[in-house]
Amino acid sequence: MQIEIFTDGAAKGNPGPGGYGAILCFEDKEKELAQGYRLTTNNRMELLAVIVALENLKSTKYPVTIFSDSKYVVDAIEKRWVFNWHRKGYAGKKNADLWRRYLPLHEKFNPTYTWIKGHAGHHKNERADRLAVAAAEKQELLVDEGYEASQSSSELPL
Repeated sequence: MQIEIFTDGAAKGNPGPGGYGAILCFEDKEKELAQGYRLTTNNRMELLAVIVALENLKSTKYPVTIFSDSKYVVDAIEKRWVFNWHRKGYAGKKNADLWRRYLPLHEKFNPTYTWIKGHAGHHKNERADRLAVAAAEKQELLVDEGYEASQSSSELPL
C-alpha cells in the first residue's frame, strides 16, 4: 500500500496567471487539489502542487510516490540540487521561499519521484494538468506573495 500523487502546474504568460493541480490517490480513494494565482510562473506552480499535496497528507505510515512532468522539480530533488542550494542559503536561486517550505515535508515523508512526460496521454497527469489550467483561468485568483514580493513594483503588470 502506498500513496500516489500526480501533480502539474500551469502559467499563462510565464509569468502570468497560473495554477496547480494535484491528485492524491490511496487505495480506491482520490482527492483533487487545485488553486489559481494572479501572477506566478510555471515552475512555482509545479513545485507548489507537490508542496500542497504533501501538506494534505494525514499520515507518514505509507510510502509516497510523486509523479510529475516537471524536470525542474524532479531533477532538483532526485539529483539533490535543492539540498546544496539549502546549504548555500539559496544564493541566486529562484523560488527559495517554496524550496524552504518543501524541505521539511521532504524530511517528513521522504517521497520518491517519478518523472513522466507531459501531454503524453498519461490519464492522471492529464487530469492534473486540466485542474491546474482551470484553476489559472478562474476569476478569483490568489496572490502568489512569494513571487510578487520578489519582483520590483515597476515590473508588476497591475
